[in-house]
Order: sequence, then C-alpha cells, then structure tokens
Amino acid sequence: MNAPLRKVVFPVAGLGTRFLPASKVVAKEMLPVLDKPLIQYAVDEAVDAGADTLVFITSRYKHAIADYFDTAYELEQKLERSGKRELLAAVRDLIPRNVRCVYVTQSEALGLGHAVLCAKPVIGDEPFGVILPDDLIWNRGAGALRQMAQFAPSRDAGVIAVEEVPRDETHKYGIVDAESGDGRAARVRHVVEKPKPEVAPSNLAIVGRYVLPGRIFELLEKTTPGAGGEIQLTDAIAALLRDGDVHAFRFDGTRFDCGSKLGLVQATLHFALQDPALADATRAFVKSA
Repeated sequence: MNAPLRKVVFPVAGLGTRFLPASKVVAKEMLPVLDKPLIQYAVDEAVDAGADTLVFITSRYKHAIADYFDTAYELEQKLERSGKRELLAAVRDLIPRNVRCVYVTQSEALGLGHAVLCAKPVIGDEPFGVILPDDLIWNRGAGALRQMAQFAPSRDAGVIAVEEVPRDETHKYGIVDAESGDGRAARVRHVVEKPKPEVAPSNLAIVGRYVLPGRIFELLEKTTPGAGGEIQLTDAIAALLRDGDVHAFRFDGTRFDCGSKLGLVQATLHFALQDPALADATRAFVKSA
C-alpha cells in the first residue's frame, strides 16, 4: 500500500474498570501521562501516519473525549488576555486544522470487533488504521502505525502489531502463529484469541495497532460471538487469513500497557525521564524510593 492512512479508528467505549473509582468520572483514555492524556498520544500517532479523519467509537455516557478536542472559548480567551502564548498554543493545537473528528456511538459493549464494525459508515471500503489508546507506544522516529502503513504490501493486506509476551500471559492477548521471517514482518498462518498457555501457538501477542482492509467489515458482520461472548476482531482477522494476506509486524518502539496501573506508572516515569525539566529530579526520586 505504501500510502498514508486517511482514516484511523479509536475504540474508546470501554468502562476502564481497572481504574475505578477514578474512571467513574474520568474516561480511562483521558488519564494523563504527564500533561497529556492517553488519547492525545494516540491521536498524535494517527496524524503522524497521515490520518485526516479520526473516528472515535464511544458510548453515550462518555463525553470527555469530544469535550477535550472541542474548542474551549473561555479558556482560550483567558489565556490570550493573560499573554500566555505557549499555553494557548498547547490548547489550540491538539490536532491539525485539516483533521476532523467523527464520533460514533457504540450502543452496546459487544467487543472490539463490534466497536470496529461501528466505524463502517465512516470508513467505507478503504484501508484504515485502528489504535487502542491503552497501548502507548513510544519511539524517536516514525510512529508504530506509520511504520505499519508504510510496510503494508497492498490495500487488501492486513498488518497487525505484535510483540513477544511471557508464555503465562498468552490468555490476555490474541496470539499469532507466523512464518519465520528475516525482517520486522512475517506472514501470519494462524491467530487465536486469548489461548491458555498450554495451547497457545506461540507467545507472539497482538497489541493495539492494526492496518486493515475495508473488507474486514464484511467479515465482522459474519463473525459470531467468541471469547467472552463478544465479537472478536481476532476472529475476523482469522477469517481474512483464509483468502487474504495478513502480516505480523514487529514495530520499532516501546509499548506501555496503560490499561494497567503499573503500565501507566511506567509510562509516566519514562516520559518524565525524557523531559529535561523533570529528568534529574525524577531520577533522584526513583533512586531514593
């Protein structure tokens, strides 16, 4: 494909129960890593990949993300009157002016596959990206999604981000069996959702980045509920394998599982250590803890 992804989907309708009671009133995607919420890191990565349409699959109870990307007139006017130009720019420049946000309500929480399917009216039949904001991926060069889009061999191929996980954690992930490859990518032979360690085909886990062909929607519509009684995106990818091309891609970058408390703490410490204004104090604090 080797072309920018115009549209990227963000499934953000989940309840974030691991962060209760905070997530009762704060969407988990709005939890901060330093001074930016998780959703901002995800959006920045999508824009880096070439996206001009951001599709948020949300629930009728979650308004914080739409509010965050909306214009805050009173705040902007106050910052402008106070001459706080840097803060004003930070508030105004959350997304480039040529990028639009589209919000689609997922009426019932029926799984990741169902959430992606909700984006069909916006995506149409073109290739698109999916980012799970819980997985924050950091690197100094091209973002993970851009790496994947640049690799995709055709507009009909799927590309899924993978990394090795401990064998006893395979039940937390979609797991792939891939051909041996000599580079970052390998053709997928088989994929299974959350297998027990003793039956997992490997310890190569799917993490929260996908580049998918528009045909995935047709397959999702035919997918019956699987693990957990939900419509699993992994099952539709398995169907795509039967007559299509799917590649497992080892991205360049460090993933933080910010869907967990430990992952969010690790990400916060990492970004603090990358900030010249915070690095020394953070390092001293960690050493003294």
